[in-house]
Amino acid sequence: MRTVILGKKSPLVVSAVGLGCMGMVSAYPPIPEKKDMVRFTREAFEKGETFFDTAEVYGPYTSEEILGEALHDVRDQVQIATKFGFDIQNGVSVGLDSHPETIRKAVEGSLRRLKTDHIDLLYQHRADPKVPVEVVAEAVSRLMEEGKVLHWGMSEVSIRTIRKAHALLPLTAIQNEYSMWYRDVEKELLPVLEELGIGLVCFCPLGRGYLTGKLKQAVFSSQDVRVGMPRFSSEKALHANQELLDFLRTRAREKGCTMAQLALAWILAQRPWIVPIPGTTKLNRLEENIAAAIVKFSPDELKALNEKIDQIQIYGARYNAQQESMVEK
Repeated sequence: MRTVILGKKSPLVVSAVGLGCMGMVSAYPPIPEKKDMVRFTREAFEKGETFFDTAEVYGPYTSEEILGEALHDVRDQVQIATKFGFDIQNGVSVGLDSHPETIRKAVEGSLRRLKTDHIDLLYQHRADPKVPVEVVAEAVSRLMEEGKVLHWGMSEVSIRTIRKAHALLPLTAIQNEYSMWYRDVEKELLPVLEELGIGLVCFCPLGRGYLTGKLKQAVFSSQDVRVGMPRFSSEKALHANQELLDFLRTRAREKGCTMAQLALAWILAQRPWIVPIPGTTKLNRLEENIAAAIVKFSPDELKALNEKIDQIQIYGARYNAQQESMVEK
């Protein structure tokens, strides 16, 4: 697979399409057996996947354990990103916590579970209003001086925080949601990242499965993260957003690729320093996603795609009020 460079001041080379690992242990039931995900992760590496994205809160802890078991003997051939920022008590996240002692405890735990002596890319998962960014940057800086963290980033934080953090300790990447049906990053974030030389890692690049055209159900189990999200919980929104799927289906057929590949290739075409991290637990879907890296658009094709997508109105919020409250504005 071709590679992408994240960050200019502190560059990190990763595969053009990464693998999001949250769904291996939570969010989208039924959840597979852990041993099956260890095998799947190893198969993903053997198929060419080298950039794996996890977090201590995924499980919690079990996603990191899966990567550690599957990849420890090929550690020098992969890049692993993980995250800190939640207060985990008795196996349950009870809020945000980015105090220095919590960051260190999280990193030490992540290193142990990942069976490694370093983390390639460490994100603050969400901004903690109780802890100034200066304190967070200092704590991460100390871990970098010790060689335990090589690069750092932040997820879903404000432009103000990005600028301040980057001035204190150069950021390699910002992780935010970005897809054909959630394009808020284009308004302010992309220009700022380009100015500062910071990469973008996109979670949910396939709209939590919606943009694949394979999502048939409108009713989800109570354990499914989508059950409380307006774009999925509203039949009206699901029906109204069908226009985007119809367009994707037609354009993918013309391009000779799948809808998922078209959606991922579109993200890759926006900027050379953007990396999508679609999640899956199925090998055929992984192979499909990896192959998106070879789908190319001419300037005219990309212009036409963007012009058409601009005309399609997307209905429903991506998050409910509680979820949105954790995103720094």
